Amino acid sequence: MSLEALNERVRRDLAYLAYGGADWVRPVQHSEGHVYDAVIIGGGQSGLGAAFGLLRERVSNILVIDENPAGLEGPWQTYARMVTLRTPKHLTSIDLGIPSLTFRSWWEAQHGEEGWEQVDKIPRGEWMNYLRWYRKLLKLPVANEVTLKLIEPVTKGLHRLHIGGAGAPRDTVMARKVILATGIQGGGEWHVPPMIAERLPRHLYAHTSGAIDFRRLQGKKIAVLGGGASAFDNANHALTEGAAEAHVFVRREVLPSVNPIRQMEVSGMIERFHALNDEEKYAVIAHFFKFNQPPTNDTFERAAAWPGFELHLGSPWLDVQPWSDGARVTTPHGQYEFDFLVISTGLLSDPALRPELELVSGHIARWQDHYQAAPDLRNTLLDAHPYLSPGFALQSRDELGVDRVHGLFMFNYSALASCGLSASAISGTKNAVPRLVSAVADQLFLDDKEHILQQFFAYDQAEFVGHWSKMVTGS
Repeated sequence: MSLEALNERVRRDLAYLAYGGADWVRPVQHSEGHVYDAVIIGGGQSGLGAAFGLLRERVSNILVIDENPAGLEGPWQTYARMVTLRTPKHLTSIDLGIPSLTFRSWWEAQHGEEGWEQVDKIPRGEWMNYLRWYRKLLKLPVANEVTLKLIEPVTKGLHRLHIGGAGAPRDTVMARKVILATGIQGGGEWHVPPMIAERLPRHLYAHTSGAIDFRRLQGKKIAVLGGGASAFDNANHALTEGAAEAHVFVRREVLPSVNPIRQMEVSGMIERFHALNDEEKYAVIAHFFKFNQPPTNDTFERAAAWPGFELHLGSPWLDVQPWSDGARVTTPHGQYEFDFLVISTGLLSDPALRPELELVSGHIARWQDHYQAAPDLRNTLLDAHPYLSPGFALQSRDELGVDRVHGLFMFNYSALASCGLSASAISGTKNAVPRLVSAVADQLFLDDKEHILQQFFAYDQAEFVGHWSKMVTGS
């Protein structure tokens, strides 16, 4: 099958499902102009899946905005530096149950069934190409180079979005529902330890989430702080791009070998996490934080095969200071000098760290507002996560904020504590998108409940017009 034949098959499958039917949502008027039923922030895989899901639910008055140029949405062509995805290739995601929309169908249309069998893990660049195809074929309404600056609540269920960027049609747009499909960093900020951020000039270090000019590091000696998958991805990438040495420093004495995600993928944990109670959810995510995600075997082997690769176990950074034109790092095993530091220390999830949530963050319920873990289990990073509904809706910690956060949905990594890995892993989107879409559609319906019920009870259009002409009389 050719790619064009697959495109036609997708169109036919969607037609069989009556995709593209008339909207059921009542249009809302406002003096400032058009009001979208939903605006999705982020045009990566989660945002595209959410848009398609809403269109399937006949909610088509939507807009997706993304700060990046077209084709560069999400991390795959920016800060993701792995060679292949870590997710097993057979897991489906934003196809939403339509076989012709799966990555496998797209791949086989170009490389055949044998080509699929030869794939071990999905190449990172090919996953991005698949997302480009998905967006184009489904004609999803994405506006690129548009940045969300601020969410301003107007009334319950109506928000003014302050936007900017080269692709912004105007300074503000109005939206009834706002879905923050902003990826890993969208619920907080990337974390750089103060020991580094406060002592070194900015040109001597970068977080793995940022833009790094690896050409500038050719022939240089770099250090990577962190023992997770991203640390090894960046070490391997730096050496591939010509760095002379890449030293990975890990505070643990032994690299973690267990990847909890693999167990979650086969046990129903990802799909049914929302059914757990708060105590169980907290225990699961606290346990997940202990292991996080180790490097894949192939990533580790690629990095370790370079002559310039060094792994330092049991080596937390005790001190960092400027040194000559670089930085000196002190560990329990001695001092080391480097030309550049790459920081792979993860992120902090807290709505207070997001500038676009400035007007509502004080009202957003956190986990610490709803559940107090035992001292031996308590995790302050987890406590700061927003406390969401099973459908990813923000909840208010006070009466004043109920109307202000109504209509706001966190479909990003900060949903981890409330909804598990569903919104932050490719393996979770298959189940997460339908739950999000259902919650958004339910809110739209309930917001208009009075009008909808009034129309229902007043409905009197005759459908049956048959007439029985024979009279039946008694004998």
